[in-house]
Amino acid sequence: MIGLLGGTFDPVHYGHLRSALDVFELLMLDELRLIPLNQAVHRAQPQAPAAARLAMVQAAVADQPGLIVDDREIERDGPSRTYDTLVSLRAELGLRVPLCLLIGADAFSGFLDWHRPLDILDLTHLVVMQRPEAALPRDINLRTQLQERRTDQLADLRAAPGGRIWVQSVTQLAISATAIRHQIATGRSARFLLPDAVLEMIHAQQLYRTEHLSE
Repeated sequence: MIGLLGGTFDPVHYGHLRSALDVFELLMLDELRLIPLNQAVHRAQPQAPAAARLAMVQAAVADQPGLIVDDREIERDGPSRTYDTLVSLRAELGLRVPLCLLIGADAFSGFLDWHRPLDILDLTHLVVMQRPEAALPRDINLRTQLQERRTDQLADLRAAPGGRIWVQSVTQLAISATAIRHQIATGRSARFLLPDAVLEMIHAQQLYRTEHLSE
């Protein structure tokens, strides 16, 4: 069973990495692929270049067995849509391998606005990472999908390539990439918010020295 975690990773930080490791261990995944996007669809474009963000993620997980980096979205032109990425993965891995797409609770609340969301659920399971006390989504259609597809049996995920929704409590670290970029731009230290190897790359390449006015 393979886990997938996409994002801008602008930059990757311990909030991403701790949640990823939690799910990797708790779901006993064979591997978890971190997939940096190229062009964002539902949010502002990343500030750091794609190659730099890819290298930062590679540095962040270099010594963690089971966590690997997948560059298919960086290598693909155009908007980085999850459906396209899953189609590409299925062409590589086949139709029978169980896939688990990790998304945060906030992203899940808008899942039905994604490109071809129900087709995504045909191609993968969803693993919704949230706080233990988090409420169910308000959208009635999304609540219906959750009620029909939710499982708390790991065997259900392993028995099918996709189609189920698993809600997983993970370690919640109050770290944001936006805050890290702001600290760097204003001359403050971002140490202990992200791996030292990533911070060294940021300083070496002089990333995030200025802020986007829209953020």
